Amino acid sequence: MNKDHPEVKFGKNGILLINLGTPNSTGWWDIRKYLKEFLSDRRVIEVNPFIWQIILNLFILTFRPSKTAHAYKKIWRKESNESPLLYFTRNQANKLKNKIGNEKVIVDFAMRYGNPSIKSRLNILREEGCENIIILPLYPQYAAATTATVCDEVYRSLMRMRWQPSLQVIPHYEGEPQYINALITSIEKKIQEIKWKPDLIISSYHGIPKSYFDKGDPYHCYCHKTTRLMREKFNKVEIQTTFQSRFGPQEWLTPYTDKTLESLPKKGIKNLLVICPGFASDCVETLEEINIQGRESFLQNGGKNFDLIPCLNDSSDHIELFEKLINKYL
Repeated sequence: MNKDHPEVKFGKNGILLINLGTPNSTGWWDIRKYLKEFLSDRRVIEVNPFIWQIILNLFILTFRPSKTAHAYKKIWRKESNESPLLYFTRNQANKLKNKIGNEKVIVDFAMRYGNPSIKSRLNILREEGCENIIILPLYPQYAAATTATVCDEVYRSLMRMRWQPSLQVIPHYEGEPQYINALITSIEKKIQEIKWKPDLIISSYHGIPKSYFDKGDPYHCYCHKTTRLMREKFNKVEIQTTFQSRFGPQEWLTPYTDKTLESLPKKGIKNLLVICPGFASDCVETLEEINIQGRESFLQNGGKNFDLIPCLNDSSDHIELFEKLINKYL
């Protein structure tokens, strides 16, 4: 190579795991910054952007950060000063790197909102010589508000690159046999641990507004597909689909998880397990919304026993699933 030619790295494959995101701390300003980025995404909030920005900045970002900070403080990992989502996503990337990473394959992770950003990690992968990058959004069930917005941000980042890598996206894996088997294994493990028999298993997924479903978003169908496949593999206890985390006054996908937890004891369901298959890592929605708020609601309304089945997190089953999904593209 001519000595005047700039050094160029090439010939490598990059793998980027991408999850939703997390605030940098439980401080009010960090929470506000995170919420502003998240709730300004037009894939997440599909209303008139001019009107929404007024509502967001004058009202929501004035009052909601305190409530959100309170929730995060309950589940924050004090020993490493980070959210569980960041902790588990980093572990997932490191364990995957240990399985498939080498001088030709670089594994990393990013967040759609917050840090590390998609743009920063894509730039690093490209600088390290990755000519092909495989994107794995950590959402088993595709939705426009999750997987599609990850792709939007990836594409925006590539627009600024002079030498763009080729790109492959793994869009969803809601019915992947290895994924279903991993979920069943987690259910069976929890049942062996507890000292009581569950009357029902709630399979709780993050909700989306019903209007998104009416416009053609397949998310609702993918969630029910995952639950159906779990039922086919595990029939010892009934499994019921619900949807959580609704935001704002409009109708969301039903049945609502919180309302279901309130009503079940009155229907004779006193012993309950909850699994959250749509979350690749435990986070504020599983650890605080379900395992603290949901548990309290269920028990206060007459329930006897309640437990949350952990997400697949950085378990060996989960890492092997990622390896299988990615190997199709390497």
